[in-house]
This record gives sequence, structure tokens and C-alpha cells, in this order.
Amino acid sequence: MIHIQIADAYREHVAEEPLRRAAQVCLEEANVPDVELTLVISDDETVHELNRAYRGVDATTDVLAFGGTAPDFVTAPEGASYLGDVVISYPRAIEQAIGRHTPAEELVLLVVHGVLHLLGYDHMTPQDKKVMWAKQAMILDRLGLAHVQPDETEEDFGHASA
Repeated sequence: MIHIQIADAYREHVAEEPLRRAAQVCLEEANVPDVELTLVISDDETVHELNRAYRGVDATTDVLAFGGTAPDFVTAPEGASYLGDVVISYPRAIEQAIGRHTPAEELVLLVVHGVLHLLGYDHMTPQDKKVMWAKQAMILDRLGLAHVQPDETEEDFGHASA
């Protein structure tokens, strides 16, 4: 099951179904459809605080992935195999989408990217990045959003996993 928590300020701007579908496709591609995870759409301040508290980085970012047990800022389901949480800064998604694609498409990209981190993908080395970007491109293509995939040579967004 995919749980979605959207900050009240963004609720009218964010459609849940594309986010849920993006996460579901990631889980299907990894052959782990029976896990639970939470997608959180929040503000820069919250993401900044989480980044500082859990990663020691005093800056905001676009997406954070927290694997394993749910941290205290997420209402976790009881008794399920819990994969983790993807926390996205809505203002950062808006900013990154400008001139590239829609904010809704950016949110899907960030969900895919965050869920891939939960599934063990990373981009710390050029080889790891190549593998992750290929998987991300394949999933975005399956979602009909191949045009959203960043070029492998582009700078990484500010995201991280914890």
C-alpha cells in the first residue's frame, strides 16, 4: 500500500494518483509489490529540518528517502513490510520544473527517484548513477514521461537518502 501525506498548503495543487502510480510502477519493476511506503509532499522548511536532523546537512533539498522503519514525522501503518518514506519539497519541485516540464511531472520524477533510493539504488559513483538513471528512465518511459528524465550528465538535484 502506498500512503500519501500532502501538506494542507499544497493539497489543492497536487494530484495523488500520478504519485501513487509512479511509486507502484517502481515497486512492480523491483518485483516487490507487497510492501508499504509513504510519500510526503511538504515545504522547504520541513525538508530542511529533516535534512539537518537526519543527515546533518543544514540545507533544504528536493527529495529525501528514509528507508526502513518510519521516522516519527510519518504515520506508519501497523504490521506491514515497510519499505520507507519519500519526502518531497513542493516548492523545490516547482522551482526545478520551470522551463523543463510541469510541476506535476517533476513530482513524479522525484517520487520515482526517491523510491529507487528506497530500493537500494544510488548515484554516488558514475557507475551507480548510470545504473540508477537507466532504471529511472525506463520507469518514466513506462509512465509516459520519458521527456522528464534528466540527462545523465546533468548535475544531480539536491536529493539524498538517509
